[in-house]
Amino acid sequence: MKSETIILVMGIKLVIVDDAPFIREAIRGIIKGTDIELLAEACDGEEAIVVAGRTQPDVILMDMVLPKKNGIDAAKEILENNSKIKIIACSTEGQEGLLLRALDAGCVNFITKPFKAEDIMKAIRKAGSK
Repeated sequence: MKSETIILVMGIKLVIVDDAPFIREAIRGIIKGTDIELLAEACDGEEAIVVAGRTQPDVILMDMVLPKKNGIDAAKEILENNSKIKIIACSTEGQEGLLLRALDAGCVNFITKPFKAEDIMKAIRKAGSK
């Protein structure tokens, strides 16, 4: 009898947080057909906290400039509730101050807009493998 080894590949569970619908749509298009599972989307910092608590994703890709609660404060609160979640901060070019604040808040990486599809995929996979 031949022995078989079964390797189970688990996908990365993702939440997208951005107040711009076209950005969320672009990211959905980038991850479509990959092993990255989109659990939910949020459009402001307060909603991000609720969604993260409800879905418990592996990775959150989150804009830092958000209505109701900014991404820095939302990231801090999310990580206080679940330190295993990996948050990738996202913002427009020229926001170097935000980069440092995002990393201080516990974000694992920072992506600038406009972004390339390969940069998004690489960042999500890197964060999801930690």
